[in-house]
Amino acid sequence: MPVLFGLVALVGVVCALDLALTVGVIERLVEQSEKCARLGRGPASSLAEGDRVDAFRTVTADGRPLHRDQLPDGTAVAFFTPGCGTCRETLPRFLEYARALPGGRRQVLAVVVGEEEAAAGYVAQLAPVAQVVVEERGGPVSLAFAVIGFPALLQVARDRSGTLVTTTGSLDLGPAGAPVSRAA
Repeated sequence: MPVLFGLVALVGVVCALDLALTVGVIERLVEQSEKCARLGRGPASSLAEGDRVDAFRTVTADGRPLHRDQLPDGTAVAFFTPGCGTCRETLPRFLEYARALPGGRRQVLAVVVGEEEAAAGYVAQLAPVAQVVVEERGGPVSLAFAVIGFPALLQVARDRSGTLVTTTGSLDLGPAGAPVSRAA
């Protein structure tokens, strides 16, 4: 009988140790995912620097037709979606960045992915500084830029053959509250 009690006690200790390690691992994973979200790490588009932007045709929120060939070199392209905490945190820095671009709203494309009703707040904030497109998930602009996460912040230009390609995999907006630098 004492051997049985000893084995049960040993199993209890092993289970308690396993539980403690599991809780520790889960806490660490949560910390890492929150840290990554705060830093905006991870690809939000599967396009890498130098990758071709596919053709697209759409209409902006103010009713103007827009297609890939209308984007000038150096255009900043951003994808946001309502309900995304990181998008809400990134939006003020992106607005500051967009206001400072020399080409004005012509040089900024902002795509809000979601239903028009939910996107209205983003459209109101982005319209003064960007050409704004509202589209559902899997819309033509999202597909052209191979968006896989939000927010996605890219810059585009033409390569030597005249093809529109990404020039950065992600715009550097700087940390929250920090001034945005335009060092080339």
